[in-house]
Amino acid sequence: MPGFPGPFGRTVSKQPDRLFAQPLAQVPDFAFNEDVVRVFPDMIKRSVPGYPTIVENIGVLAGKFAQPHSVLYDLGASLGAVTQALRRHVQLEDCRVIAVDNSAAMVERCREYLHAQDAMFQELLPVEVIEADILALPLQPCSLVALNFTLQFIRPEQRLALLSRIREALLPGGALILSEKLRFEDAEQHALLGELHIAFKRANGYSELEIAQKRSAIEKVMLPDSLEQHRERLLAAGFSQVVPWFQCLNFASMIALP
Repeated sequence: MPGFPGPFGRTVSKQPDRLFAQPLAQVPDFAFNEDVVRVFPDMIKRSVPGYPTIVENIGVLAGKFAQPHSVLYDLGASLGAVTQALRRHVQLEDCRVIAVDNSAAMVERCREYLHAQDAMFQELLPVEVIEADILALPLQPCSLVALNFTLQFIRPEQRLALLSRIREALLPGGALILSEKLRFEDAEQHALLGELHIAFKRANGYSELEIAQKRSAIEKVMLPDSLEQHRERLLAAGFSQVVPWFQCLNFASMIALP
């Protein structure tokens, strides 16, 4: 299989994202189906500024918070990029990763990529890949949880309950790492960063048609919050501190401490 550089390792397909390249009579709501899975590495690299940096450094940050004899969760794991980063950077006794996604197509391909990672590296953390709805998944005591561009796809009224369950499951000294697309309270700032994000997509080869149709597909499915909304919700869920550690245009990542 052709290689894909960066946090996905050498085992990920490089099929280009052309899903919205042709005019569609009706643009369907975005879904993580087999078509998206096939081009997902290319799609996310060309659509999310800073994505490879975020993924790799989640692994680095996990090195500070992960604890022996504990679980690390990758919730909304997609193809397992964060799981792979966790396994590269964390080497602790009796520590394991549980990767969860509700897309059967994602889970199947994620297992393939992690199997390939096992063949390339020795002494990696054991990993279990589960097809499940994270809103209904019982969480084991854990030292680290990654929600990497996952919360934004969950209905806003369900977000606090999920974060509260994560807070309850976290061990003392653990952390939640939350990455999200942001909206901004200031209208001018929101418009500017939105325009710059579109410029980022153009620079990565997306046409105006692709940009417009993708926006139409995703606008009812992905509902971003502001950084202040994230902070207030995390504090309401019981976290004691919220520390933004990365932002590139309108995409950011933060650490929430119990």
